[in-house]
Amino acid sequence: MTRPRVRRVVPAIAVAITLTGAAACTSSSGPDTGSGGSAHHARALAALRSAERSTQRARSVRVRSTTALGSLMSTRAEGALDWADGLTGTLTITYTGGSTADLMRRLDSTSLETRYLHDAYYAKVGPAFARKLGGKHWIKYPYDYLATLGGGSGAMMTDLMRNTTPNRSVRLLLASGDVRRTGEEQVSGVHTTHYSGTVSVSDLSGESELRAQLTEAGVGTETVDIWVDDKNLLVKKVERAATASGTMAQTAYYSDYGVPVAAEQPPAGDTEDFRTLLKKQGGTGSTS
Repeated sequence: MTRPRVRRVVPAIAVAITLTGAAACTSSSGPDTGSGGSAHHARALAALRSAERSTQRARSVRVRSTTALGSLMSTRAEGALDWADGLTGTLTITYTGGSTADLMRRLDSTSLETRYLHDAYYAKVGPAFARKLGGKHWIKYPYDYLATLGGGSGAMMTDLMRNTTPNRSVRLLLASGDVRRTGEEQVSGVHTTHYSGTVSVSDLSGESELRAQLTEAGVGTETVDIWVDDKNLLVKKVERAATASGTMAQTAYYSDYGVPVAAEQPPAGDTEDFRTLLKKQGGTGSTS
C-alpha cells in the first residue's frame, strides 16, 4: 500500500467509527421552558428529560444504525455498547457505499469489527490490509493521541467516541428548545411517541461543548427525530445535517437495554498502534 493510501484509509476508519458512534453524548439537564413556552412544549420537554434519565440509567444497549456522509461514505453498524463505567462495547461496521467503500473493498476490509475500551478503540482489518501492516490485524487508536490531532477536530472525534450513549439526540432537542410531539407510532413492534425538532447551532449558547463539536463539523442546523417507548427509553433516532463533508444522515435503532456487554483487548502481538503506523508511513497526524 502506498503512503498516501495508508494516510487516507486509517483516518477513514476513524471517521466511520466516530459517525456510527455519534448517536450520542453524555447526559445533560437541558434548559427551562421559559415564560413563553406553551403547555404542549413544556410537556414535550418534560418527557424528553425523563427519556434522557431513563436511558442513562439503563447503562447498556444493542444498536443498529445506518450512516451516510455525502459521497465520502455510507456505513451500516450493529453491536452493543455499555456506559456504566466509561464506554466499552463492540460494533461491526460495514462500508456500503461512497469513495471510502471503494478503497476498503480493494483492501478486503469493507466490514470491520471495532472494540471500544477505556483508553482506546480498536479496528480489525481484513487479510489484504493486514499484510500491509506486517501481518497484524488490529489498529489501535489511543484516545489521548487522537485528541491532539486535526486542530480541534481530533478532540471532537475523541469526545464523541468516548461518550457514546443514546442521549445525544435528546440533548440536542433539549438544548435547542424547539421540540414538537408529532404523534404515536409503532417502531419495531413497540409503541412509541415521536418527537421532532430543528436545532440551530447558533442557539446552543448554554451547550458550549456541543456547539463547538457541531461547528467544527461545519454544521449550521440539524433536524432531529426521536421515538421513545412507554418505559421512557429511546427506540429510534434520525438525524440529518449539512456538513463541510456533505449531507450527513443517520438512523439508529436501540433495543435490549441492560444487555451484558463484553469487549476484550486484542492481542498486543496482533495490534499496530495508530501512532506507530503514521510514523512508519511518514505521517505527522495532521492529515487525519
